[in-house]
Amino acid sequence: MCGRLNIAEPQKLSNLLAEFAIDSSPDEFFAGRFIRATNMVSVLTHTDGHIGLQPATWWLLLEPNEITFKPSKYTSFNTRYDKLNIPRSAGFQAYRKSRCIIPVNGFGETEFKDRKAQHYHDMVGLDKPLLMGGLTRVWRHPKTGQTARSCSVITVPPHHKLQHIHSKSMPLIMPHDKDLISNWLNPELQNTE
Repeated sequence: MCGRLNIAEPQKLSNLLAEFAIDSSPDEFFAGRFIRATNMVSVLTHTDGHIGLQPATWWLLLEPNEITFKPSKYTSFNTRYDKLNIPRSAGFQAYRKSRCIIPVNGFGETEFKDRKAQHYHDMVGLDKPLLMGGLTRVWRHPKTGQTARSCSVITVPPHHKLQHIHSKSMPLIMPHDKDLISNWLNPELQNTE
């Protein structure tokens, strides 16, 4: 999956918040047509007993610098589905305890031929935002005590109709099912088998 998200239509996102009875404003969304990896995004999480909207850096592994955090040198904006059950992988614990939903209007894929970008494809949800299954972590700075949230998109094998655009992966797209989303976000549900 390419590192671009489309979060450009706040009204669709506002409808999503109403659909899931989330007490947040669409003004709290980080919006943009070409959100890149390491930028801030808004994620749905289960925190303090309720589902809410939280800001997160789109890069799961963060490192502290003098006063804040920076993205790790290890690429972590996506987490492959086949790494989720490997104990020492970056997403192993997060998959069990801190899953999130990244609501987007769409995502971008670039088609390559002979290692050259040919076309940019914008995959967009028609009537509702796409709900991308993801992982989230909260980091505490060792010197300042500041906390920061990070996230990654879980990627799965591509749908056969999308293989010509990206042959390796696509984001995990969750259905608009309130019970399923609630269970996905619930940190008490840790049996991922």
